[in-house]
Amino acid sequence: MTEELESVLSQLTQPDNAVIQRATAQLRQAFKDPAVIPALCAIMTGSADPQIRQSAAVMLRMRVNKHWKKIIPEHRESLKAVVLQAFQQETEHKVRHSLSQLAAMMVKHETPDRWPALLALLNQSTKSSNPHDRQVGLLLLSKVVESNPEPFAPHYRQLLQLFHSSLQDLGNPTALYYSIQSLTAITAHTGTEHLNLMRSIVPKLIVAIKQLIITDQVQASEAMEVFDEMMESEVSIVVPHIADIVRFCLEVGADVSLSDSLRVKALSVIAGLIRLKSKSVLKQKLLAPILQTVFPVLSAAPPAGQEDPEDEEPDSEDPGEGSETPKHYAAQVIDTLALHLPPEKLFSQLTPLTQAALQSDSPYDKKAGLMCLAVLAEGCADHMRTKLLSSVLQVVCRALGDESQVVRSAALFALGQFSEHLQPDISKYSSDLMPLLLGYLSGLDSRRGGHLSKAFYALENFVENLGEEVQPYLPTLMERMLSALSGAESLRVKELAVSAIAAIANAAKELLVPYFPPVIDSLKGFLTDMREEARALQTQALDTLAVLARTVGKEVFSPLAPECVQLGLNLTDSVDDPDLRRCTYSLFSAVSTVCPECLTPHLSTITTLMLMSLRSTEGVTAHLDEEHKSFLLLEEEEDEGDEEGEVVIEDESREGEGEERDVTGFSVENAYIDEKEDVCDALGEIAYNTGAAFLPFLESSFQQVFEMHDFPHEDVRKAAYEALGQFCSAQHKVWQESPTDANHQALLKLLGVTVPCVLQAVREEREREVVMGALECVNAVLRSCKGEALREQGRLADISHTIRDVLQKKIACQDSGEDGDDDEQQAEFDGMLQEYAGEGIPLLAAAVSADVFAPFLDELLPLLLSKTKPSCTVAERSFSLGTLAEMLQALGGVSGGGAVAARLAARLLPVLVGGARDSDAEVRSNSVFGVGVLAQACGAALTQYPLHCVAHCVAHCVV
Repeated sequence: MTEELESVLSQLTQPDNAVIQRATAQLRQAFKDPAVIPALCAIMTGSADPQIRQSAAVMLRMRVNKHWKKIIPEHRESLKAVVLQAFQQETEHKVRHSLSQLAAMMVKHETPDRWPALLALLNQSTKSSNPHDRQVGLLLLSKVVESNPEPFAPHYRQLLQLFHSSLQDLGNPTALYYSIQSLTAITAHTGTEHLNLMRSIVPKLIVAIKQLIITDQVQASEAMEVFDEMMESEVSIVVPHIADIVRFCLEVGADVSLSDSLRVKALSVIAGLIRLKSKSVLKQKLLAPILQTVFPVLSAAPPAGQEDPEDEEPDSEDPGEGSETPKHYAAQVIDTLALHLPPEKLFSQLTPLTQAALQSDSPYDKKAGLMCLAVLAEGCADHMRTKLLSSVLQVVCRALGDESQVVRSAALFALGQFSEHLQPDISKYSSDLMPLLLGYLSGLDSRRGGHLSKAFYALENFVENLGEEVQPYLPTLMERMLSALSGAESLRVKELAVSAIAAIANAAKELLVPYFPPVIDSLKGFLTDMREEARALQTQALDTLAVLARTVGKEVFSPLAPECVQLGLNLTDSVDDPDLRRCTYSLFSAVSTVCPECLTPHLSTITTLMLMSLRSTEGVTAHLDEEHKSFLLLEEEEDEGDEEGEVVIEDESREGEGEERDVTGFSVENAYIDEKEDVCDALGEIAYNTGAAFLPFLESSFQQVFEMHDFPHEDVRKAAYEALGQFCSAQHKVWQESPTDANHQALLKLLGVTVPCVLQAVREEREREVVMGALECVNAVLRSCKGEALREQGRLADISHTIRDVLQKKIACQDSGEDGDDDEQQAEFDGMLQEYAGEGIPLLAAAVSADVFAPFLDELLPLLLSKTKPSCTVAERSFSLGTLAEMLQALGGVSGGGAVAARLAARLLPVLVGGARDSDAEVRSNSVFGVGVLAQACGAALTQYPLHCVAHCVAHCVV
């Protein structure tokens, strides 16, 4: 059989499809014979042709992968011996690589302790005095450890000691690479007992990767993944070496002679360190070198005759997405700094660089300055809104008149970012900005779709938040948009106009009603245009229709609601597109706000579609290694052979085995992530709005959304937590309307699953925005379910202690510093996180009697009072005083609240009176409100305090 099989394998390498098909059929037949295993082993060790030896190893790997349990024990043992023998005698690297992958696949089924010969070979080869033997041994080690790292745990200390030695073998870069790959594989599984060894290996890692950069930049980029793994699994490993890692990555990121992918990787490591250990970055004085290195990357001009990817006009009407470039990641580093550092400390270092860039004659310097201002807007919104808004708007407006389109595009992006994040203050400049934007838009060439998109982006973001102030501009806006809908030849221009109408509707609401008929007529045409090239326009039309459902009023939109639901169902049935499905689900959700009864007959179909979208793995791409791709056809046909010709009785684990492939990584298209996020949002809202009609679908929807709480992408996790809260609120609403025991028990069951899960997320989740979503879920549940949410023993303490820990910066996503240093200055997003937690305090106060809540309030009160000091930011003072006021208001409505408020009056009244003297109007208003509700809660008990205190507050009230 061996000779025949070798001949068949040689045919697989021929450039003739007919020959390959015949050989594949012969192999399928051969695989039905148990003797195929010894025959492949003989070929793998004895064939003179290295390509055939490699093919035999790959065939065996596929057989082991899918059918290990069907290989008879004698053949298993023989295979284990032959693989190691072949590996030792092989001279060709490609064959040796395939053999190591075969061994790795076997380790997934046959753990190292049941394969002592493998451990012996690894120990012997990796410690050999022969550099080649060490390299080969480390190759084998990297593959078997990557395939199944946990069974090697008893050997981690020995492995780390080995890596300490092998990483100093600078003359053997391949050995360095395999050592780092192995270290990366075990990092997530190491424990505290390995911490010192892991920490001490970091300086050697840096030196080793520097050497790899000289010999192989692709391998160097892959090796730098080890820093990501260390940061994600145990960030304290890298903390003592943050300065060295940052300086090394800055050196790589700034080196224009290196590949873009390597520079991008280095800059992303810096962003990761800032995200996780911002206080260490500040403490070790790394901010200045980061900015001084990153800013020149951001301002670098492209090669002569070229443009930055974001400035290029797209070849088609599809705007596409910008590529990942060092310039893009330089902006991301600054964005991350803005999100995680106190604004005062960041701006003191960044402002001189930005000012110099904006005053430069170079368009790319100006672009860098504008891009810098743009990415600062989200993380430093309060700082820019209250201290810099007028000056940065002047800069942007001047830049809109610049002769360079590169500068004008950056100015439009900055204005869009300001409009999104610097509300409500920026809307006060509408009389200056709206004419400027409308004038700019009217002078653009519609054929330059890329720049036109940027102009619409700025206009949309600004208009969307104007509210009733949009009224003076509404005729002009709608005239231009309707003209584009009816007269523009470009589908892209129509798509932009449809999107802009959604933004206008969000601001204008019922004011848009006079324009509703022509808008709907246009949308109907776009929605029924099934051409593939019109898909983006059709999708945007759905999105805008959903916005109109929420904004123009129930009376206006309700007559269209049944038609909208049917349209959505027809589209999901006829078009397989994640963006279109996503917008359809949003349309269903919007319709549920104006005409929930229109959805009721279709809830079974709608929920089935949505749950299929959540379960779907569509859009997930497994990246196979190159060897495996060559034999994919054989594998698929072999699967079919199993189904047709064999009856296999095995446990369920075979399903997992059958799906194993040599996967080098996974990627998920953004559209499918967005779809899952929007499904969570829509299901929660539809459940609440349709009430009892949704009950038959509530349990299955809850279970499927609950599974999304540990989805890899943070936006989906956040949406899942918020939907879980909505499901609880929906069930509470049903119980209130129909107070049966069954409905009550169903509510308690949902709460019993949701609240512990969400509180755990608050404590353990690394992404702040997900934690904000989890806290919002807790608040929504408390707001709707009140005391029912606290019925379970210990639930009140759990929630209160979680709020306390957030206020004390003790949860996973908060960088509390290594030395306990509690600098009063913090990033604005850290303050927002504490605000989300603080919102829960008055909700808890309103949910139980004052006597029950009093011990927890005594613990939380000092944390709120600490943020009322004059040295705190305006946002902190406003939040803390506003929360105190709402808490006092809540106490006034529960049993025993007056007594508790009276007990606290001596501490709170001076604080509230002090707040009434604040320079900020919102702080003063919150303080005066607090005095009012304190007086209301205390009643006569407040008369013991001097009347002039209360009078003083009223005098300082600014309405």
